[in-house]
Amino acid sequence: MFAFKEGQGLSEHTAPYDALVHILEGEAEVTISGKTTQVKEGEVIILPANKPHALKAIKRFKMLLTMIRSKL
Repeated sequence: MFAFKEGQGLSEHTAPYDALVHILEGEAEVTISGKTTQVKEGEVIILPANKPHALKAIKRFKMLLTMIRSKL
């Protein structure tokens, strides 16, 4: 779980696994491969593996991040 004040966030990075972001409170801007999406309380978004992504708090927000590791 992560919590951010307005204006705070995570700078652009990549991860080797898909991740599910569930916004528990507030509102954030999520950028994936240069495309920005607003996500609000109760919404979820997938961060695809190996794609650059960043998050920034529009309002104070809390999120639950779940890394999806699958073995095929």
